[in-house]
Amino acid sequence: MNIYIENEYDREIDVDYTDIINKVVCQAVDFVKCPYECEVNVTIVDNNTIHEINREQRKIDRPTDVLSFPMLDYEVAGDFSMAEDDISNFNPDSGELILGDIVISYDKVIEQAAEYNHSRKRELAFLVAHSMLHLFGFDHMVDDERIEMEEKQNIILNNLGITREN
Repeated sequence: MNIYIENEYDREIDVDYTDIINKVVCQAVDFVKCPYECEVNVTIVDNNTIHEINREQRKIDRPTDVLSFPMLDYEVAGDFSMAEDDISNFNPDSGELILGDIVISYDKVIEQAAEYNHSRKRELAFLVAHSMLHLFGFDHMVDDERIEMEEKQNIILNNLGITREN
């Protein structure tokens, strides 16, 4: 699996973000039992940058904590059976399934960790788990979907021993 991490944050990040991102991405891929080796891109930015991306891509004029850009068009969330229907779903050099891109505002990681009274490590891990589920086709537009995503996020984080206490 290739996990490409770009740190575009202009200040120091006070957690081992590469370790956290790698562990959560791998755990999420294992959790959904993806049958392929995968590729994921993660970029860490500030509030100004994610605000600009959010405005350009989603027409929402404010910063957000995380943006997910899935590459696959799922018929059923977490069902990868359609992936082989289109060779462009795979990186021609590595053969890996291209899941998509994640953009995280580390400013929001800091703000939300304080707001929810848990560590920055936990907040970053949560945002990665949440975004990975979006890359697998899950959403939270209605309550049933939101509840399902929350359960899956918690399982992924609990499997790694990442709780609100750490």
